Amino acid sequence: MNMPCIELRNVRCDIGHRTVLDIAQLRIAPGERVAVIGHNGAGKSTLFRLLTGFMAPTQGSAQVLGRDLGQGLGARELRLLRQEVGQVMQGLHLVGRLSVLDNVLIGALARVPGWRSWARVFPAAEVARAEAALQQVGLLARAGARADQLSGGERQKAGVARMLVQGPRLILADEPTAALDPAAAAEVCQLLAASTAGATLITVVHNPALLPLLARRVIGLRQGRMAFDLPVDEVGDRQLLDLYRPVDHEASAHWQLPAEPARAPTLEGTP
Repeated sequence: MNMPCIELRNVRCDIGHRTVLDIAQLRIAPGERVAVIGHNGAGKSTLFRLLTGFMAPTQGSAQVLGRDLGQGLGARELRLLRQEVGQVMQGLHLVGRLSVLDNVLIGALARVPGWRSWARVFPAAEVARAEAALQQVGLLARAGARADQLSGGERQKAGVARMLVQGPRLILADEPTAALDPAAAAEVCQLLAASTAGATLITVVHNPALLPLLARRVIGLRQGRMAFDLPVDEVGDRQLLDLYRPVDHEASAHWQLPAEPARAPTLEGTP
């Protein structure tokens, strides 16, 4: 049996006296496409922080790419892990004043040692790799443009190209279609899924319509716990309504249809 990309057992993450993530068991194989869904505060961001080593579990066993995160990693091991974990974030963290090509080349920094990385002096092979990634996402013609001149969809494509240059084994995409119109969102999802062949892809998704484009498996998180773990074609209205129903301390009024407004009386005072 192949070693899993991710394996969590009895993992709990606490912040202060509050438990924000509590997962009994989760196993994700290399190359899987997984979507994570749930309301705000369900634990999605905490899960990503755990998988990248930014948060150590309070208890339990957490294995990511063969590394044990249970006791926290040393600086060197943490650096090696993050070289193998690519992220496509909703903020993207592009440097606006740099060109699109320079932003994509940031994905190669782990392979460019010393002063060259600080001065952004990249070997010709890395430049060619970055240009090939831009070609793959359809953005090569914009390679010389400043990143702050790109549209929202183009910025997301640049983020995908940077991730391709990095060449990670595990990709974490946190709402990669945030603030995009439906057409651009679908295009970015298709591009992300197609361009990450061979790597494990885990995506936080808020629009259920995008699930088939990004995942074959869907994990629903609710109040830090797994509500379900199902193939994408088994996730229907019942699962989604149960997942997004108000938690106990929330007012249910937000989930009710608004009352029909009263009709104004006529001049005679009759309806």
